[in-house]
Amino acid sequence: MLTLLLVAVSLTACNPGTNTKTGNGGSNADSGAEGTLAEAIRKGSITVGFANEKPYAYKDANGELTGEAVEIARVILKRLGINEMKGELTEFGSLIAGLQANRFDLITAGMFVNPERCEAVLFANPEYSIGEAIAVKQGNPLGLGSYEDIANQEKARVAVMTGAVEIGYLQKSGVPDERIIQVPDQASAISALQSGRVEAITMTGPSLQAMLESAGDQDIERVSDFTQPVIDGQSVRGYGATAFRLADTAFQEAYNAELAKMKESGELLEILQKFGFTEQELPGDMTAAVLCGV
Repeated sequence: MLTLLLVAVSLTACNPGTNTKTGNGGSNADSGAEGTLAEAIRKGSITVGFANEKPYAYKDANGELTGEAVEIARVILKRLGINEMKGELTEFGSLIAGLQANRFDLITAGMFVNPERCEAVLFANPEYSIGEAIAVKQGNPLGLGSYEDIANQEKARVAVMTGAVEIGYLQKSGVPDERIIQVPDQASAISALQSGRVEAITMTGPSLQAMLESAGDQDIERVSDFTQPVIDGQSVRGYGATAFRLADTAFQEAYNAELAKMKESGELLEILQKFGFTEQELPGDMTAAVLCGV
């Protein structure tokens, strides 16, 4: 009987049980949701997946990993006790598969949250939002505050880069083709507004902000109260967030708690502004749950 008891104890000790973790900080289905976070804190480091896309996550001229998503994550992770961040460069379309395969422990690529992706990964609450924006001559002479306003003002012509998604948005908002002036690049849009060829230009918020700052023209202004277009019943505004493996609910909750503090203190906006975002790109009260349709 003693021999049988010793054998039983030996077999139990060899059983991986519920505390065994799988590679790169991930945990198996029975290991509990906090496995990745706990291991990263113990190691003091974590690996993140990124796609080398400005301004979200990329390597600068010195080979340092940076970007709005990276710098936000860096602050939060340090406050959670994880001081070192290692980057794993991955094609954007392979980021989710890489996370699931434990190549890295979270995705810091400014990835938009949508219901399809929510089935594969667990998103933190959004850290930024991106929508469309317009710029006009100083004082906004025609009072343009939306694509519909451009459509309704017969004198309003708008410059947009050839092939840009905004062309379709303008058309569906009622702007006739003859008043949509297509230009080869963003700099040409600025020139068209400066020369009076158009009364407005449009592109995404961060892109427009960067172009205006580069132009440094005091006679041009971004419309601060621009109303986002609703196309086919859906807002075109997108929200980006950090993504975790589905099992890492404790990690997500801890991350969200620190992100909320950054929003409240204004620290989130300070980081975003370093990468061309403005107050208009803050996520507001939007949550991952709402974006995932939960």
